[in-house]
Amino acid sequence: HFGHIELATPVFHVGFITKIKKLLETVCHNCGKILVDESNAEFADALRYRDSKRRFDAIWKICKPKRVCESLQPTDDDDMDKAKEPKHDHGGCGNIQPEVRKEGLTLTGTWKAQKGDDENEGQQPEKKPITPQMALNIFRHISVEDIKKLGLSNDYARPEWMIITVLPVPPPPVRPSISVDGSGQGMRGEDDLTYKLADIVRCNASVKKCEAEGSPAHVVQ
Repeated sequence: HFGHIELATPVFHVGFITKIKKLLETVCHNCGKILVDESNAEFADALRYRDSKRRFDAIWKICKPKRVCESLQPTDDDDMDKAKEPKHDHGGCGNIQPEVRKEGLTLTGTWKAQKGDDENEGQQPEKKPITPQMALNIFRHISVEDIKKLGLSNDYARPEWMIITVLPVPPPPVRPSISVDGSGQGMRGEDDLTYKLADIVRCNASVKKCEAEGSPAHVVQ
């Protein structure tokens, strides 16, 4: 039967790195909400797609330019003029969203101050790596309702499953040892998969040791 290796720190699944980047450009990094809602006509149209892949790509294209998770801030004008139609409340947290870049197998976020933000205007953009642990925490905040809107599945395709925390180890029959001389009687060598799993175990132990010793984050990475 299968075994498993519990990883010292989460890692991106290499096959889903592009999808992870797109999802990080679609939802808020603080509250996990989709950056637009049904009040946006394009978003409402995108929800009509029955094909989940087309729907996800359509929503991603709408959300990608968004740089803030919009929230409805009450103003004095609203209090003075009750006759006005109330603005639609997206229900967001108001946090600034980063511009996400993929460099090889790593993701980087650049947070820029918004125009009109007197408090932070003039500040240099903040650039920092988006670690698998950060992405995992963001994806865990996404609601079941938003997962369905994105064309994913709460039962079969939750976003955080694209980030590996536990690595499955196949049983020996899947990775049998091989005869070095071809006779079946002499020395035997291990399957390539077994060697790679051994490398992962060694790296995992090294990461655990670094974390226990309080090594800097860049050393652990």
